[in-house]
Amino acid sequence: MRLLTKEEKMAYAEKARKWNVKKHSQKTAEQMRNMAHPVPAHLATKAPSATSLPDASMSWKNDQAVVTDIFYFLNIYSHGKLPSHCEQRFLPCEIGCVKYSLQDGIMADFHHFIDPEVPPRGFRYHCQAASDATHKIPISGFNLLRTCYAVVLRELLEFVQPARGVRPYFYCRSNDRFRINWCLRRMASLTGIESHPELLAVEDLVIELYRKKYQKEPSKNWVCRELDAFLWDFSSNTRCKWHEENDIPCCALASCKKMAYCISKSLANVYGVSLTAAHLPLQDSDCGKSTNTKMVVLAAGRFQKMKAEGSGCDRHFTSPSQDKEFVPSNCDSPCGVKTSLYGISTMRGRGITRLLKSASDLSKSFSN
Repeated sequence: MRLLTKEEKMAYAEKARKWNVKKHSQKTAEQMRNMAHPVPAHLATKAPSATSLPDASMSWKNDQAVVTDIFYFLNIYSHGKLPSHCEQRFLPCEIGCVKYSLQDGIMADFHHFIDPEVPPRGFRYHCQAASDATHKIPISGFNLLRTCYAVVLRELLEFVQPARGVRPYFYCRSNDRFRINWCLRRMASLTGIESHPELLAVEDLVIELYRKKYQKEPSKNWVCRELDAFLWDFSSNTRCKWHEENDIPCCALASCKKMAYCISKSLANVYGVSLTAAHLPLQDSDCGKSTNTKMVVLAAGRFQKMKAEGSGCDRHFTSPSQDKEFVPSNCDSPCGVKTSLYGISTMRGRGITRLLKSASDLSKSFSN
């Protein structure tokens, strides 16, 4: 194998230098063309940068201005999230929005099921699986009326009623901003309706409300934990009718209302606002409805403990006739087991309480 001479090495080095110069010039020219023709907005995959709060919120002169200011909380659900190489990153299927102020609570709400686009070829199962794991809205065969993009956008703008020439402001969770922003732009591009909404992070709003009152800011982690609370997942009048009837906690309207509930719970007393049913959901017992089964299971242990302490709560679940028990003299019932006039053991309280009481009495009878 022959080694290159010094002259040959210099010749090859010169060729390499010229090739690198040519490649660099081509790359620079391509970058200039991209600057002249940027990527369309609806194809951008990078999340929008954080937007500061509007000037109106910064100009709160006093507490009264804070409590009367109106905020709109928005969320849009999708049939999953598609890969970045797909033109359709999301398939909007549900939208929820609430109008809220600290003084009046939730003043109005807006909700629609959206008629989604056809999933890209090969992604139908992916989209339906993502839906089944969250909001459970089917891609096809849905028995409720769906609304087209044009009607959704037009009615959303009518709901917000922005002043002429003023961009409407919506607050949403920071983790949802990219999805909501993409869906709004997608609907606007396909319908030709110019809306240009401004999406702001509700976490920043909560921090600003605290800072306005105390001149101190809570940590963002604490704010996120408060907003992530599951406290109102099954509360009455929180979800849309379909999600309520099917006992599905993941609902676009509910997510918006829970933002309002969180702010009411954390800041209403701070600003001297009395809580009403518009600020926080009424408990099922206050609404005259049947008690939520999930609450019954969680409360059973508490009622059993109260019973053991002799609180007398059992009388609320027992008719007066059951309080009078009759034990015949010739009864062969084991000691400790009470029988009624009809020879049937009676236990007071709800189902789980009766079961626990029955097990307790049975163990006593065996010990005797």
